[in-house]
Amino acid sequence: MKTDIEIAREIPLLPINEIGKKLGLSDDQLVPYGHHIAKVPHQNIDNRKVDKSNLILVTAITPTRAGIGKTTTSIGLTLGLEKLGKKTVVALREPSLGVCFGMKGGAAGGGYAQVLPMEDINLHFTGDFHAITSAHNMISALLDNYQYQNRHNGKGLKQVLWKRVLDVNDRALREITTGLGGTLNGVPAESGFDITPASEIMAIICLATGVEDLTNRIESILLGYTFDNEPFSVKDLGVGGAIVVLLKDAINPNLVQTTEHTPAFIHGGPFANIAHGCNSAIATKMALTLGDYVITEAGFGADLGAEKFLNLKCRTAGLSPKLTVLVATSQALKLHDGVGPEDTTKPNLDALKSGLDNLKKHVENLINFGQSVVVAFNQYDFDTEEELNFIRTWCSNQSIPFALNSSFKDGGEGALELAELVVKTIDENPSSEITYTYDLEDSIKEKVEKVASKIYGAKKVTFDNKADKMIKKINKFGYDRLPICIAKTQYSFSDDPKKNGVPKEFIFHVEDLIINSGAGFIVVKAGSIMRMPGLPKVPQANTIKIENGNIEGLS
Repeated sequence: MKTDIEIAREIPLLPINEIGKKLGLSDDQLVPYGHHIAKVPHQNIDNRKVDKSNLILVTAITPTRAGIGKTTTSIGLTLGLEKLGKKTVVALREPSLGVCFGMKGGAAGGGYAQVLPMEDINLHFTGDFHAITSAHNMISALLDNYQYQNRHNGKGLKQVLWKRVLDVNDRALREITTGLGGTLNGVPAESGFDITPASEIMAIICLATGVEDLTNRIESILLGYTFDNEPFSVKDLGVGGAIVVLLKDAINPNLVQTTEHTPAFIHGGPFANIAHGCNSAIATKMALTLGDYVITEAGFGADLGAEKFLNLKCRTAGLSPKLTVLVATSQALKLHDGVGPEDTTKPNLDALKSGLDNLKKHVENLINFGQSVVVAFNQYDFDTEEELNFIRTWCSNQSIPFALNSSFKDGGEGALELAELVVKTIDENPSSEITYTYDLEDSIKEKVEKVASKIYGAKKVTFDNKADKMIKKINKFGYDRLPICIAKTQYSFSDDPKKNGVPKEFIFHVEDLIINSGAGFIVVKAGSIMRMPGLPKVPQANTIKIENGNIEGLS
């Protein structure tokens, strides 16, 4: 089969105004970025239409290191629904350069289920990530200047919380010292870099409802504490308006097309292991305004992305999916039996059976949220008929709706079984109200304990001294009623990436908490999770190049 980028290059793209017309958008409602990309001003959202559309969440079982095909499934389902005559839109996250040049090489779907132009989407796109990086680091520079200008008068900050960000995997920048080289270079201080998808401004862009809300959220960002131990925010710094100016275009979602020319919104890109892992609420609501069926995804496994999508994004944005699609693969199931990554493509029915515990746990979690659940099994050429028949029968015996998905190889035709099942399930039992895992009135510890026990299956939660001290601050300054966003490994229900399957009787360790008052949630750091990833031994950057005028190496 051809590579993703070969397939993408062979598909003639429609002008972006034709994609807009499919959604009922006129040319003056689009802001073109070249011939095949446009921004759609957020003012086109009609909240009266949002609740009338069918929102479908795509999530997954605990994934392999190469992923599990959620984006491909999301796009494939969109193509399948279009073939059934449904007006369908997909709303996805923007890829990070850290991902593209690090482990994966791209995040725009795969095969014949991609969003296009994939090279632009995977690289600089419309500059949203750059705008967020610039806005974040502008605050850092202005805060450093504030410290420098007030270094002798006692008006500076006792503690600075705000770091810098960069959309590059660079472990050397996790911990740094700034202001060295004499007084002309500023005030020496310890700091560090997070990756741009972990920036609070990324979360704010993905949760804001408009410019006014964006301004309020930016001004609410907690930057540090004064010598009187009082919170100091962007509003106190007096630069909120300037930061919003840098984000005036980034707040608007990006319209592109799929391999079969269906409309797609790509906007925002927080990771689910270190942030809340969902595309922007604005893009989701725009899609719901313009389409009858809207497909969106949440990052990594359902214990991370779907939990945050439901407990955090939906609660904040007033959304509720009609159905959740849970993606599984034979490789991921075998991995949860302890099979090595190099052997997961080999027939092994016993390992597949053992891995079904992980699938079952995710299904149970989603049902406990009040969701109707459909299992989509991403089919590969190495999957045997025996394995496929077994998992189909197992799902039937568990009363779990099941469909094969081969959209990677067959495009929309390969997702027709899944599309028909999705429509049938929604018609028979549309989910509408979410049963949240915790109440906002719960204490921070109660919220963490409820997610850890109900979703992950932890026996106990422990809080380090650093975390306990932060909880006292959170309570003191009135942030304790915010929802939580747990940052943990994506490779296990636990905080230990080596614990496959469904770990039992484990202790969940909370290392630290971070107040994201602008985004409106508390980040809970568990285990040894890093907010600035490192590069693998052989990064994907080693294969990316321009050859004969074409970009190669993206996937």
